Amino acid sequence: MSGRTARRRVTMAEVARAAGVSVMTVSYAYGQPGRVSDEARAKVREAAERLGYPGPHPGARSLRSGRTGNLGVVLGEHLTYAFDDPQATRFLSGVAQVCADHGMALTLVPVTGSPSDVDRVTEAAVDAFVVWTTADDDPVIDAISATGLPAVVHGGPRRDGLSFVAADDRAAATAVGREVFAGARRPGVLSFPLDRARISGVAFGVPSGELPGTDGAGSEPLGASGSGTTHTPSRDAASGTVHTPSRDAASGMPRTPGPAPGPGAVPDGAYPGIDPDASTFRVTRRRLRGYRDAWAETGGDWSQVRVAVCSVNSTHEAEALAAELLTGPYACDAIAAMGDELALGVLRAATRLGLTVPGDLTLSGWDDSDAAAPAGLTTVAQSLRDQGARCARIALGQPIPADRDTEVAWHLISRESTRRP
Repeated sequence: MSGRTARRRVTMAEVARAAGVSVMTVSYAYGQPGRVSDEARAKVREAAERLGYPGPHPGARSLRSGRTGNLGVVLGEHLTYAFDDPQATRFLSGVAQVCADHGMALTLVPVTGSPSDVDRVTEAAVDAFVVWTTADDDPVIDAISATGLPAVVHGGPRRDGLSFVAADDRAAATAVGREVFAGARRPGVLSFPLDRARISGVAFGVPSGELPGTDGAGSEPLGASGSGTTHTPSRDAASGTVHTPSRDAASGMPRTPGPAPGPGAVPDGAYPGIDPDASTFRVTRRRLRGYRDAWAETGGDWSQVRVAVCSVNSTHEAEALAAELLTGPYACDAIAAMGDELALGVLRAATRLGLTVPGDLTLSGWDDSDAAAPAGLTTVAQSLRDQGARCARIALGQPIPADRDTEVAWHLISRESTRRP
């Protein structure tokens, strides 16, 4: 056993005796300093410093006040996502600014897809919650609702009793879709996840035999280049003919059959005309519907549109998936990406393949990130920092009717990437 002994914690009563004041005065000096005179407060601080008293225990103070001074942000992602994803960083900076303005701390509550998520949320010592967009079936939403604490969901899903902040993603997707699909013959979409695969590792369930545009036998997802995903025959939505992809999009080498994605794999790849309602993410679902609306306005059939699904908002992953969309007999000549990071990945792939934008390919992104303007990228502009701040303000005492959306502003910015010669 170590010879060092733990230092005894000085009590508030000892400070009161040393300062010649009551215990209540000491309590007020720390918790409500405006209720004691400057002289009494100075006596308390001097005695506390002399005795080594650090102040009241924050847990005890929270029990007395019924408040923790913390705003909880439920990410629905791995904790590092808050620092790696530029859009999440912007959103959190808006939340943090409001917390700073109100003298509040910010507690990040990551969701991993494990059964412990509900416990982690319900046990969080916070006064209110802000929830980053997550899946419709995420059990943490119901757990947050059950706490009875003020809560705001950003982007989705919606729940009775919880406030809600989002842009009109469907209208925005229709607007940018009109730009990128104008004059296109073989459109594509680079999508965010369709379900909770990014946090649970469970492959999303879209039966290949039920995909629109297939012949009933269906088509396995066209895997990212180098993935070794098996390709089976699928029907071309425009001509009705069956084709069998036989060459790797990046290398031109024949593909070899590989195993289907297992329980721990996210089946990245391109799907013909995937049903927007297959997505359990409200944001993804509404953006897919908007792109579908835009393509329908041109007289096109949604089953002609190839949708590649990313597991994360990653430029690197988007570049790999774009190789599938940009090569082969059904190579896309227009791609609508759900984020600027994804669009920048497509730009890299196009450059590597010797394609010009907008000559060979029109392209759009989303969010108007710092890199969008230098890249000449047509995009949807929205301030995630302002949205984060708005969510935080509502959570901290400016509630809105729970049965009504709070819509935030967006606007289309047309740049060179959709100005087809």
